[in-house]
Parts: sequence; C-alpha cells; structure tokens
Amino acid sequence: MSLPAESETADPVLLAERAHLARAADCLAQMRTAAAALTDAGVDGWAAERLGAARAERLRALAADPGVPAFFGRTDTGAPDGGTETFHIGRRHVRDDSGTPVVIDWRAPMSRPFYRASAADPQGLVRRRRFGFAGGELTGYEDELLGAGAGTADSRLLLAEIERPRSGPMRDIVATIQPEQDEIVRAPLAESVCVQGAPGTGKTAVGLHRAAYLLYSHAGQLARSGVLVVGPNRAFLRYIEQVLPTLGEVDVDQTTVADLTARVPVRAVDPPAVAVLKGDARMAQVLHRALWGAVAKPTDSVQVPLAGRRYRVPVERLKRTVDDLRRRGRAGEDQQVLHYAAGRERLAMSLAEDARRQKEEAGGSPTDAETRRAARSPEVRAFCDAVWPARDAAGLVHTLLTDPAELARAARGLLSDDEQALLLRAPGPLRRAPWTAADAVLVDETAGLVERTGGYGHVVLDEAQDLSPMECRAVARRLATGSLTVLGDLAQATSPWAAADWGRTLAGLGRPDTVVRPLTRGYRVPGEVLDYANRLLPLIAPGLHAATAVRRGPGSLRVRPVAELTGALVDVVRELTAVPGSIGVVGPDAAVDDLTAALVAAGRPAAVLGEDGEAAPVAVVPASLAKGLEFDAVIVVDPAAIVAAEPRGLHRLYVVLTRAVSTLVVLHRGDLPGVLVE
Repeated sequence: MSLPAESETADPVLLAERAHLARAADCLAQMRTAAAALTDAGVDGWAAERLGAARAERLRALAADPGVPAFFGRTDTGAPDGGTETFHIGRRHVRDDSGTPVVIDWRAPMSRPFYRASAADPQGLVRRRRFGFAGGELTGYEDELLGAGAGTADSRLLLAEIERPRSGPMRDIVATIQPEQDEIVRAPLAESVCVQGAPGTGKTAVGLHRAAYLLYSHAGQLARSGVLVVGPNRAFLRYIEQVLPTLGEVDVDQTTVADLTARVPVRAVDPPAVAVLKGDARMAQVLHRALWGAVAKPTDSVQVPLAGRRYRVPVERLKRTVDDLRRRGRAGEDQQVLHYAAGRERLAMSLAEDARRQKEEAGGSPTDAETRRAARSPEVRAFCDAVWPARDAAGLVHTLLTDPAELARAARGLLSDDEQALLLRAPGPLRRAPWTAADAVLVDETAGLVERTGGYGHVVLDEAQDLSPMECRAVARRLATGSLTVLGDLAQATSPWAAADWGRTLAGLGRPDTVVRPLTRGYRVPGEVLDYANRLLPLIAPGLHAATAVRRGPGSLRVRPVAELTGALVDVVRELTAVPGSIGVVGPDAAVDDLTAALVAAGRPAAVLGEDGEAAPVAVVPASLAKGLEFDAVIVVDPAAIVAAEPRGLHRLYVVLTRAVSTLVVLHRGDLPGVLVE
C-alpha cells in the first residue's frame, strides 16, 4: 500500500488522477448541457409535458456540487491479456461524448468489488485505490494491493473520511461503505431487511444508500410505485435530507409518522397510560367492529328503477348480498379484504345488476349506462344509506371516544371496563375535538378501513424501535406489496410501548419473517465514548451485544463533576468552538431555554434545535430530539435530570451519550447513575 501523495505535485500518478478528475467534471457538464438541450419538437402536448418533466428530473440528477468530487475510488482488475482494466467509482455514472464510461456509478454491479474485495477474496481486483480530497481538490491517493500474498492494513484515508468534522446535514457514506453495510445496501428489492444497529454503525446511512441503490437497480418499477423514507421527527428529516440528492436521487418522499397520519389537527397530549392503550393493536379490532357494526340487515324489498320500469329485489336476496359483502370486509377482523366504501358502492351495483338480470330474463337489453344510473337512483341510495351508511373516519373515532355505549359495543371482549373508562373523554363538537397524536393514528386506521390507502414500492423506516403497534400498522398500509428496510436499536427505545425484541414490530409492519441483521462495528463514535455508554447496556438491553469501535480518540471523553452547570457549560463551549466542527449541547427538555439563554448572554451563537428550526453554530438540543442526530462535539448537561424526566430515562441517556463523533463532555453535579461512576 503506497502512502498518500498529498503534496507531491510531481507524482505522475497524482497528476494523472487529477487530469482524469478534470475530464470527469467536463464530461458531467457536457451531459448536463445535452440534457438541457432536449426539445419537444413534433410531439403532442401530453408528450411535451412528460418530456419536460423528465428533462427537469434529469437536470436535477446531474446537478453539479462543487464540493463533491466526481469519483472517490478506483479498482484495477486483471485483464485477459495480462494487463489491467481500470474503473473509477463515483456517486453517479459519467460518460464522454462517445458513450465510454469515465466514472462508474457506485451502485453498478462492477462497483461491488470496491466495497467487498479483500486480500482473502480479491474478487478479481489487483488494486483498490482510495483518494483524498480537500475542498473538491484531489490531494492524495492510497493503494491497497489485493490477491496472492497481499496483506491487509487499515486505510488512513478511509479513517480520515470517517472522522472528518461534520457541520450541517448528514453526508453520504458512499466512499466508506464497509462490507457488512454493503451487503445490506445491495439486498434484493423483494427482500425486507431489519437492521439492529448500535450507535455509530451507520444504520441510517445504510438505509438511505439502500434506497438509492434500489432506485438505481429497479428504476422502472420504483418510478411507478415510489420510495418513502419515514423518520422520527422533522429535525431528523432535515438532518438527512441532502443524502439522497447527493447520490442523484431527488424523487423520494420523506416524512414522519405524525405527518403520515395527519388527518386531524393535533391539539392535545395524552397521558402516558392513555397513549399506550391507544397504540395497542387491539384498537384496530375495536375500530373494525365499530365501522362494520354499522351495517344492518335488510328488512324489506327494494324497487329498483331501470329503463322506465321498476324491478323488485326481494329481501332474502338483499340479505344474502349484504352478508356476502360483509364477510369479505370482516375476514379475520384485522385483515381487511374489502374496504367499507367499496362495499357500499358494490352493494348499490349489486341491486342494479339484479334489476338488469330481471329485465334481460323478460327479453330486455339494458345498457351499461342505464345500469349505472340505476345504481345511483334515489331508491338504491336510500337503501344503502339505511343498510350500509357512509362513515367518516374522524367522526367515528370521535364517537367512540365520547360515547360509552358505542365504545362498549365495539370493545366488548377486547378492552376491560377500566380500559374503556381510560379512553373516554368529555363529549363535545367534532370540530373542537382535542385530538392527540395517538388519536390521529386511530383516525388514519379508520380511514384505511373505509378506503384504500396508497402504497409505495419500498419504505425505509428509521428509529422503528419506538413505534407503537398502531403506528406500525399505519406504515404497513403505505407498503402495499412492496418491501421494507427497518432501522433501529432496541437499546435506544424510549417510547412507553418499546419492545424487548423486533418480533412484535415486524409483525405489526406485516413482515413477521423479516431477517434481523445486526451492525455492531461503530465507525462514527470513538471507542472511549462507546465504552462509556455501553456501561448502561446491562441495565437497558441485557440481551444485546455491545458495539465495538473501529477507532479510538485519546481525550475524546471528559466526565466533569461541577457545582454550577451553566458556568461550566459556557467555559466548555468556549473551548470547543476553537476547533472546527459542529457542537451540540444536549440537556433535559425543560432546561434547554435556560441553557440557551446562558450561552447567548456569554456571547455564544446558540439556539434551541426544534423540529422545524435551523441548527445554530451551537445547537441546544432537547434530549427527546437527539435520537438520530450527530455532532462533532457533544456536551451532555445534567444527565441525572435527563434520566428522571421519563420512565425510560436510562435509555434516553444512552441515546444522548452516543451522539458525539469526536468529543463527549459530560457535566454533572455528582449524581451520575452508579454504572457511570468511575
């Protein structure tokens, strides 16, 4: 392995690679010019519109980022003639005017050896080359020789890229994907994957790169069905929002469960016990019963008008029709085959078809249009309103939560009297209902029973360990027949319905047979910090294997007992701002305003990180929002208060202790949890 040639401008290899980099940039610019020059001459309006949309999408995918080089690696493969064949690997495919590849997309099959090859299994490579960059300029390279007799050594450029200070949103990890990560990224589209990833193992980045890989490998299929990324909160989505665009993928929906189920305005907060009950999977059966329980048995025949005459449909045939449709909607009670609204429309058409058959038996020949008019006739609609009434999802949930009799009918044998009493609230008008986040999920469940919910071809679900069973069902409804990438860490489960294993969550997502793949090599968190946080594992997740770090950083962990928190915080922030990189101050939710005020008063550019706000140079992060975020330096203020703030406070502390990429400083008043005391 050669050493990086960072300042040797006369190095012929470095000069040649810089020339290739310049050529790749020129070719990418030419590809963009060619895409912009596409015209719609000679095509109709619809085709012109489609061409314009395709051109705009292509231009977005080819957009140049001056800080992102065209390639980051190279593979040299043995050729049949005894020479070598060279491929430069980058974030997107780049070709010259003749169509010859200049850079190979990292997702292409021929790029796989760059990530998977080893001395023991070179996969046809004789050399793997990594490049070092500074400000978009190629500053060095590093060669790893593969094949017979080759040894292994840590890549200095690889570690430098992993450790590079981070400011702003999450970056892609395309240049540093490791073999165990690449195996998950390139899993087949039809295969659902659950990643149990310890802190710093790159599970979120792996999930996003899997989405990019699938969009590349199955472009036609996923262009129709789409890809959805679901995160825990908007702050997290803002943190990851630039990863996929830098990989050339711009048409991916990103949302939270709260936004996914936002069918009613959330104005209130449930007590924990009520939220847990509303998130219980039994509520799906309660809602199903409440909805389908409105279907009544017909008691009289109906006269259906068709083509100027009326045809009587006897009550016995009406009963059979209603019963047949009802069975299709109640199969298994939790596996809906027929949606409620579709059943109502099918009932109306069944009456019209019955009248049509009667007319045909009498020698008539009614048209399809006449039959459809019969299904819309006042007589048929009046029958449907009486037997199969239209239902509003929000109205049904509101009635259940305010009417003891309605709730008792729907919950009989499912919820105890005490549980029903816990759900009930004071009656009031629907327009002023004090909806909670858990209520919104119930309304979404009901809406999914009434009408079909649109689905995606693939869903990436992050921080899945914190979802309630009902939230899992909300995500599953968007999945249709597609596949899932589930990301999470049971040790970081802080919600009141957190499970001890992945079985319940995967069953709720409709994929109970999904294989759980662990990631335990921590790349982002220094070993000293990870070892410190891992002391909590026997208490919060005794069945999980502790993560191991691939790097250590002397001085990366400082645990300081202090008499007064804010003064010590100001001193530490002043010290850390002298070093490049992002700074996150994580404290109890109730204290973030005071911590921010103290920093601002001391002249530090600090601001509270909210779900929708932009991060300041010094971000003061409520502990409840820290999950999934990373900062170069993290200051954890008053860990005892973080633990005391919620029932799963030790899990929350584990989360906040593992947000640091380079430096963790813990400020406490001598009241650390026992396992964290030296």
